[in-house]
Amino acid sequence: MYLDATYIAKFYVNESDSKAVRAVIEQADVLLSPAWSLAEVTCVFHRHRREGSLTDVQFRELLKALFDHVDAHVWRIVPVSETLLRRMGAMVSATPAGLNLRSWGCLRRMLAAAPHFGLIGRTASAGQAYWRYPHQFRM
Repeated sequence: MYLDATYIAKFYVNESDSKAVRAVIEQADVLLSPAWSLAEVTCVFHRHRREGSLTDVQFRELLKALFDHVDAHVWRIVPVSETLLRRMGAMVSATPAGLNLRSWGCLRRMLAAAPHFGLIGRTASAGQAYWRYPHQFRM
């Protein structure tokens, strides 16, 4: 299952829909995320610390847990190459001007091609969540 930083963060911090997100991940066999997600999740943790919902100690503990899970292959981190970014650029250039795209929207379009690589492309839409609660993983 593909997970962006938003859902990885919900795996670790309690937000309004974290419980639903964790429940969906419980069913996933594989959790894939692009390498840039590590920086984005770190920023989400920082935002929670800045807003006061995490202490400095909790912030450091969550960062350690995140990178321990990466090292244990809970999250399969997909390298982001220049080739991938160029392909995304090509897809955007072929998209109609009236279509509202955000940068990750292009990557989600690429998920539609997942079956060509023997994968199942999945993403989340409003009201749905993808995830697995970290404590449920056997490491």
